[in-house]
Amino acid sequence: MWPFKRKTETRAASNTGYTAQMMQARTAYITGIDGRAELTSTVQAAVSLWENGLSVADVEGTDILSKRTLAITGRMLALRGEAVFYIGEEGLVPASDWDLSTRNARPTAYRLSLPEISGAKSVTALAGEVLHFRIGADALQPWFGTSPLKRSSLSADLLEVIERALVEVYGDAPLGSSIVPMPETPETDLADIARGFRGSRGRVLVRESIQVQAAGGPAPAQDWKANDLTPDLSKALMDKTLDQARDQINAAFGILPGLNNKATTGPMVREAQRHLAQWTLQPIAEGIAEECSDKLAAPIVLDVTRPLQAFDAGGRARAASGLVQALAAAKEAGVDPAPVLKLVDW
Repeated sequence: MWPFKRKTETRAASNTGYTAQMMQARTAYITGIDGRAELTSTVQAAVSLWENGLSVADVEGTDILSKRTLAITGRMLALRGEAVFYIGEEGLVPASDWDLSTRNARPTAYRLSLPEISGAKSVTALAGEVLHFRIGADALQPWFGTSPLKRSSLSADLLEVIERALVEVYGDAPLGSSIVPMPETPETDLADIARGFRGSRGRVLVRESIQVQAAGGPAPAQDWKANDLTPDLSKALMDKTLDQARDQINAAFGILPGLNNKATTGPMVREAQRHLAQWTLQPIAEGIAEECSDKLAAPIVLDVTRPLQAFDAGGRARAASGLVQALAAAKEAGVDPAPVLKLVDW
């Protein structure tokens, strides 16, 4: 029986549908501004690394995974934790929203919303017609992926709060403003003196003070001493806290914090790129290849390491030279080198 032929619609508890998103947005509106860490440059830089890293992957076994499709997949996985594509006649079509039914914790059918310029189009499809990539799935909801920001929401909230506080300080705080004590004169005279200071940047302004004490003594020495209103943020240590929050977010995305260090060097940059490609993007690419091999009935391989040059070129050259010498020695000794090559994964 087709799972969607029901008169009473029941929303799935997968927290991925339109209703769940609206409830989350309404909750954020009531409780305050929250969940905007993805608007920061730190998160967008990490998302761009995922997006561009997956887009240049070598694909073997199919032509359906284009560079544009892999780029969309990388962005959706980084921000949403899962990506769904409908296998259509003209290729893969990304789904903006979806609902699904499961059996034995495996998806069996989907209700997809495909984006169109005139509005989303609803399509129902079986699981074999849909490519569903996900990361961060757990045993409670294995069909539901989670993004790095959701898995590290505390660090994301810290980054968001700090950057929003800095935006408010630089937007609303009286930076460069000062208060000059005026003598006890009528309001009209005070307005004239205030206008005299306006637009006189870089000039020496001389004003006569007429404020005297009650007994007719001279004017006090602090009569014209200005008081600066610029807030002192050094005590809050916001620069160090912001750097630590950025490092934590980068670590959640698989980026070594040393990549954004001001004192980083070329070897450190290459090591950070290798770490991102080998320990984050390549496992994701393996999961994408496994899903495509299952749905397209053909062995598919995705390689991110080679196009990103995420390996030590000098070390590989030395290893190749050593292997050539070892093969020559094995040939002279009459030893089969196949078990040794398999041991070193060559």
